Amino acid sequence: MRKTVGLLPILLFTTFSTSQGPVKKAATPSMPWVHLPSPAMAALEKIEPEHIRAHVRFLSHDLLEGRGTGQRGGNIAAEYIATQFWLYGLKAAGDNGTFFQDVPLVGITPAAETSFELAPSKGDVLRLTPLEQYVAYDQTEHTSDDIDAEIVYVGYGIEAPEYQWDDYKGVDVRGKVLLMLVNEPESNDPNFFKGRALTYYGRWTYKYEEAARKGAAGAILIHQSEKASYPWEVVRNSNSGEKEFLKGGEPQLKAAAWIHLDVARQLARRSGMDLDKLVSDANSSNFRPVSLPFKLKAHMVSKVRQVSSRNVVAMLPGSDTNLKNEAVLYTAHYDHLGIRPEMAGDNIYNGARDNATGCGILLELARVFAEEPVRPRRSILFASVTAEEQGLLGSEYLGKHPPLAPGKISLDLNFDDVPPLGSPEEVEASGAERTNFYPVMDGMAKEFRLAIRPDSHPEAGHYYRSDHFSLARVGIPAFSLNEGMKYKGHTREWGMAQAEEYTDHHYHQPSDEYSPNMDFTGDAVIARFALALGWVAASQPKLVAWEKGDEFEKSRLESQGSGK
Repeated sequence: MRKTVGLLPILLFTTFSTSQGPVKKAATPSMPWVHLPSPAMAALEKIEPEHIRAHVRFLSHDLLEGRGTGQRGGNIAAEYIATQFWLYGLKAAGDNGTFFQDVPLVGITPAAETSFELAPSKGDVLRLTPLEQYVAYDQTEHTSDDIDAEIVYVGYGIEAPEYQWDDYKGVDVRGKVLLMLVNEPESNDPNFFKGRALTYYGRWTYKYEEAARKGAAGAILIHQSEKASYPWEVVRNSNSGEKEFLKGGEPQLKAAAWIHLDVARQLARRSGMDLDKLVSDANSSNFRPVSLPFKLKAHMVSKVRQVSSRNVVAMLPGSDTNLKNEAVLYTAHYDHLGIRPEMAGDNIYNGARDNATGCGILLELARVFAEEPVRPRRSILFASVTAEEQGLLGSEYLGKHPPLAPGKISLDLNFDDVPPLGSPEEVEASGAERTNFYPVMDGMAKEFRLAIRPDSHPEAGHYYRSDHFSLARVGIPAFSLNEGMKYKGHTREWGMAQAEEYTDHHYHQPSDEYSPNMDFTGDAVIARFALALGWVAASQPKLVAWEKGDEFEKSRLESQGSGK
């Protein structure tokens, strides 16, 4: 028997039965032996694409009104998922012996009385039209706030000592409004902001957080489709109704805003500047903040309400007396954008792909794990989280209040928008390479005859845009699993065209709807692959760890050192 690399050293099965067909492979020196015990094999066989379809069909039905956070449809979705967990016989892992974990949120809706003006020191005021030219939220929970503040352009708005980068250069920005770019300085050097791959510094959430920490009154992001990786319509649709925020915690902005690129060009031109040059200048470490001859004059009026929303959490206790207080976690968000009563025509954001598909996979995994009489050594946690579309809020709360200490959770595998397009020949797992679990995943992918596809758009920062990131921030090794671009019977270019068509025409739009023509074969493949990975992680002697030097390694060591 050959010694395994990071795996439980037990010779098990070498044949997988997947939708790709049986696989019989001998290990090579470059590939660790990856085997599964017979109970795991039996569970794999039970995963059914049509079960996933049934969950997707129901969760994306018009009756659920787009599963808005804190809205009737979102609450129905949570009850449905909890009911499935109960039917499967899983243990409740939420608050007070229930399947629910209350997530304290506040809902903020900009009122029609809001005004947003860019006022020059000389000349006519630019009065911006909501949704067409700007979107903005007052994060403070105040029903009314007035802003009359100087606008300062701060480039990318990043302070990153590890990259010797500081866009602020010590300038006092307290009480000011910061104009900034999305994304981060351009680079092909993997040691500088990870080259083409976006880091968290490039995410809009970081920009707002850093501006608030520095005492700014507001922050305005300039939308550029190529930098944001999505068109203005996504910004508009994602910010056209109530938006939720976690109660308490970090400082908040009076105006967290985006402006259309055309508005930014006009603002620069009327300031006697060229926007393209301002963008270019921001790519130099010598960049210094630029005060514009404009103020933001805004009257922010908001409808504020306390929002009741919940994560849904269940556990399958492990079989090993010593290891069952540790766990592998599976996650998927159930919320979407809800219903927009003021819109004409189809105004329900059904979210079939985003993310009824992930929920369908999560529920099918919960079912087959629960039905198998022999359990993995560690416990298995299942969490369907709320408020992902509001900024990963449900998973952020879960990470800060997990059912087991973060240092005891070996791995989080997340599912978000898994396309029902047929049988995949590739798998994406951006972030897996940052963990010492990657050799296991690589070997397992070979067993499944799935090529590992690198992130097709690393500049989009997908790793920081889904719920696994919230778990990574508290130290838990975490990444999402998804299909690549190559599908059986199709070229890779076909897959890329499908992804582009969805992003351009359906992502965060009412047309993301269920269709009987959807093919859930691939979703079942991802579910089987995830089950295999989770079973291994729940059985190997040691917990999964981040690679040395990773940005989340420190949090992992702290959580394990403190026992938290």
